Amino acid sequence: MRFEFATAGRIVFGPGTAAEVPGIAASMGHRALVVTGRDPSRAQHVLDGLAEAGLTPTPFAVPGEPTTDLVAQGVATARDAGCELVLAVGGGSAIDAAKAISAMLANPGALMDYLEVIGKGQPLSRPAAPCIAAPTTAGTGAEVTHNAVLACPPHRVKVSLRSPLMLPRVAVVDPELTHSMPPAVTAASGLDALTQLLEVFVSTRANPLTDGLCREGLARAARSLRRAYDDGSDAAAREDMCVASLFGGLALANAKLGAVHGFAGPVGGMFDAPHGAVCARLLPGVMAANIRAMQQRRPDHPAMPRYDEIARIVTGRPAARAADGVAWAGALCEALAVKPLSAYGATTDDVPAVVAKARKAGSMKGNPIELTPEELAVILSEAL
Repeated sequence: MRFEFATAGRIVFGPGTAAEVPGIAASMGHRALVVTGRDPSRAQHVLDGLAEAGLTPTPFAVPGEPTTDLVAQGVATARDAGCELVLAVGGGSAIDAAKAISAMLANPGALMDYLEVIGKGQPLSRPAAPCIAAPTTAGTGAEVTHNAVLACPPHRVKVSLRSPLMLPRVAVVDPELTHSMPPAVTAASGLDALTQLLEVFVSTRANPLTDGLCREGLARAARSLRRAYDDGSDAAAREDMCVASLFGGLALANAKLGAVHGFAGPVGGMFDAPHGAVCARLLPGVMAANIRAMQQRRPDHPAMPRYDEIARIVTGRPAARAADGVAWAGALCEALAVKPLSAYGATTDDVPAVVAKARKAGSMKGNPIELTPEELAVILSEAL
């Protein structure tokens, strides 16, 4: 057995910890690019705190999922303002954009030199500029991962900028920042966290360290996601989901994901569909297909008892089996009003193209068993 574990240089977790961000930032520089979501006013208290701490903040809004062009704009903005560090206060999109911007601030050349799939895929040669990540959603765990998922509209695909040199210096996870998330965002982000925990637990690269994170994260998400969706002011549920998201990020950064995320990149690149919503729609179908494929081709597969364990964790029933976990996931998606992929414009005509792209995705290498093109097509068709 051999595995490695790397994460953000420091993790600060707890209600009210966002107030510590200005002090942390002041130790890293005087000018900060502050990357936010669509509405920069949600980070106004942080911007005010930075100014009070003697820093000069330059706001930079990310209105949707980040694109390659947007990152280039962010780099130019940061350089024009003489920024020495990058601070993300937002969801996974803002944090991914911030990580990519901080990487390109410190490395020569163009973004395409380093992107996977559509670029040259060269490794970063220098550590990214100091980056602080403070998530306002509980889903991606991007505050502790070493990649940034970026959309490239001309190629109709999402690709990653990936390097251990991109890990944020500090992750500040304050559950209070997530209390204002609307139900739809709570559902999509929370189901993304659940998917990440589940996929890592059964992946080909799971290890004892990630196993512990996934078990704890799954238990918290199972008991609290629906509660957070029903009542956004439920502080205990919000805290549970922040732990689940953080643990999912820690786990996926040090293992592999699976077919759900193998699909999510191509689907998100081809259609204007939120990442978490795509993952949620595909999760029950991928679970069922994996279990069925292992039963038919590899009944002794080591992931089979793990699916049984997942079922016991999420249902709370000691006698639960893999199929019960699939049923639980399907019922949860229904309760959280997860939309079909057709709601985002996908049709049966798109199935062959999506399957072809998904089979090339890096996440597919982490799936516990190789699924055939026909099996992948069935999963996607059922998700429409």
